[in-house]
This record gives sequence, C-alpha cells and structure tokens, in this order.
Amino acid sequence: MPFTKLGLAPNFLRGVQAMGFTEPTPIQLRAIPAVLSGKDLIASAQTGTGKTAAFALPILTLLGIHKKGGPRVLVLEPTRELAAQVETAFRDLGRYSDIRATVLHGGVGYGRQRSELRAGTDIVVATPGRLMDFMQEGELGLGGIQILVLDEVDRMLDMGFIHDVKRIIQKCPAQRQTLFFSATVPPEIAAVASFALRDPVRVEIGAARTITTLITHAIYPVQQEQKFELLLALLAAIDFHSVLVFSRTKHGADRIARRLREANHSVAVLHANRSQNQRMEALEGFRSGRYEVMVATDIAARGIDVAGVSHVINFDVPENPEDYVHRIGRTGRAQAVGDAFTLATPENNADVRAIERFIGQEIPRLKLEGFAYKPASAFPPRPESQGRRGGGGGGRFARAPLHHPRGKPGAHWGRR
Repeated sequence: MPFTKLGLAPNFLRGVQAMGFTEPTPIQLRAIPAVLSGKDLIASAQTGTGKTAAFALPILTLLGIHKKGGPRVLVLEPTRELAAQVETAFRDLGRYSDIRATVLHGGVGYGRQRSELRAGTDIVVATPGRLMDFMQEGELGLGGIQILVLDEVDRMLDMGFIHDVKRIIQKCPAQRQTLFFSATVPPEIAAVASFALRDPVRVEIGAARTITTLITHAIYPVQQEQKFELLLALLAAIDFHSVLVFSRTKHGADRIARRLREANHSVAVLHANRSQNQRMEALEGFRSGRYEVMVATDIAARGIDVAGVSHVINFDVPENPEDYVHRIGRTGRAQAVGDAFTLATPENNADVRAIERFIGQEIPRLKLEGFAYKPASAFPPRPESQGRRGGGGGGRFARAPLHHPRGKPGAHWGRR
C-alpha cells in the first residue's frame, strides 16, 4: 500500500516525497492508520524500521495547521541526540506546512529554546530533565497537550527517567491520545503503559531480539594485542561508505580515534564526555561524509540515526546482549543492506555466548584472508590479577570453523 492510501494530508505527502520515501515500512503501514483514528498505541519494532515517521506523519496530519497558544503535542526522548533528530524529522516532513516544532534538551543554553516557546509552538520534542526545568520555571504548561508520545521507553527505563516520565504524564490532560514506542516491553514498562494508556492498539513488528536479514554479521576472533591491527586490516579490505566503530569506554574511544587518525583516516568521536557542540559537529561531519569513521560508546547505539552507515565494527564486545542488537542495528537501516563485524578475544567467550543465546542464533566466526594472525603463545602471559573473563584461550573460538561462508574472504563485505 503506498503512502497516498494511508489518509495523510497532501502537503505532508509532499514532505514524504521530498525526503525520498517511496513505500511505507511495516511499522508505518500499521501505526499510521491507528494514530489517525485517534486511538492510543503501543508499538514495538526493530531499530531502523521507520518508527519516527510512523508517528510524525499522522500527528502532522491531525494537527493540520499552526495554532496560537501552547503546544498540542509532546514527544519525550531519552537523549539529546534522539530529541534533535525527531524534531528535525517533524520539520522535514512538515516543510510544506506552517506547523512549528521546538526541541528542548540539555547540553546547550536555555535562551533559544525559551524564545521558541514564547513565540508559540505546536510540537515540543524534549528530554525529561530539560522539560521539567522549563515547567518548574513556569515557561511551559502541558494543559493543551492533545497527543503525548513516549519514545524509546525501554531506554528511558535504563537511564532512570521513568519516575520523571510518570510525573510529566500526570501534568498532561487525562483526555489525550498517547503513543508508546519501545523496543521491548518488560514488566516495569508494562506498568507505565497501563498507567498512561487507555485500551491501546498493539503493533509489533519483528522481535526485539532478532537481527534484520538486511544485516550480515560475523565475529573475527583475535588476540587482544592484535585487535587494532585487525581493525586497520578490515578497513583496508572492505569497500565502505561510512563506518561506525564501537568502544566500551570513553577513554578507549579516544584512543582508537587517535590511532586511526595516525593511520590517515578521517575520524569523529562521540561519547558522554564530549560537549553538545562537539557531538553535533561529529554527527554532522559523519553524515556529510567529512568523517569516514565515527568512534563511539553505547551512547550512539540508540542515540543517533545516521542514514547510509555501511559498516558497524564492534572493537569491543558489548557487555549487554541487548546492546549488540542496537549497535549493529545502526547499519542496514531503511531497507538498505549493511555489514557488522565484532572483534572478539578469548576473554570475551562468555559475553559472546550470552549474545548468541539472546538472539537465538550462532554468529559465524571468520578469519580475514592475508592477515598475519599471531598464536597466543607469541604473546607474554598476562598477570592473573587482570582477571580473564570467560576462561582461557581455548574454548569455543578454538573449535569454531574459521572460514568465509560465501567464498573469497572479504568479497561480500563491500557496499552493495
């Protein structure tokens, strides 16, 4: 079914066309009619499936035109990056209307945000902390909210925002439409849903634990001492458009970025110690192609949305299996294909097994052809005090077949 059959207003269909969208994704097909009907909604879908447009397009159609007064729509987001991206999506999809959207988040001054609120806005996209600041100052009331969107609710739970979210919900009118988007719905989130929604329509696309078939992912076993060498070798072997490299720590991300720059790669860095201006510059540079590689911590796994990421490389295996799904979900977005590699040492055996149990599949183990792997015996033993996780250098990696599943190693990892 095309977008023209979903009941969207013509000027917002023009916005869809201007953004290059052709056919609605499954989440859009099911969520847009439900939102247009005025019903509450609980929706879960894999990352990269187009859920922002799934609520932004019908909301814009329901609003129609700009009206004076306070905001009529409130969208809550867990991070400043997500808030900025969702506000941009409203502006892009609504470019042929006079509807106004304002973003409220920390990391920047209050002046411009306060000015936009005072000038009048239809849609507020906000993180909980900055929203509550404006509410406590008396700069923003929620009495006119007609539609409340809680986006990435599982992430808000992880970040400890749920109590703030509940307080914000209580400030909104009881007679409203509420839309609830979450990758998973554990009991804590189900309790919030029962508190916030009335007889909601339920839409579930895929499963939160599954990897989209558009992503080819594999593990490259390697000794710790050769991880960076292998990273450089992979970057030299693949035909990439843009690469997102994940580190477990902020200091690790800085170190990887520094060494990549020394190897003549253009690199951006994104982690919690970067200022808001530095984050925005990194994201814009990565989107525009000025940086070919971005090194990030897990703040980027769910916190950014960059189209066209051809490859994700986990320099460090994530500690939480859920983060593996969200990390590699940064590629293969919007029906495009993508590749994801994970550099895993013998110390990572337990974490890798946990990821495989979580996603319900074994991840292929590969070797990069032509890379001079050194045996474990070539490296000096580590002190026991460093705490080897998951056992020694034998185990599953030693037993797993290390071959390329589609012929010549590296052949299928390019852009397609």
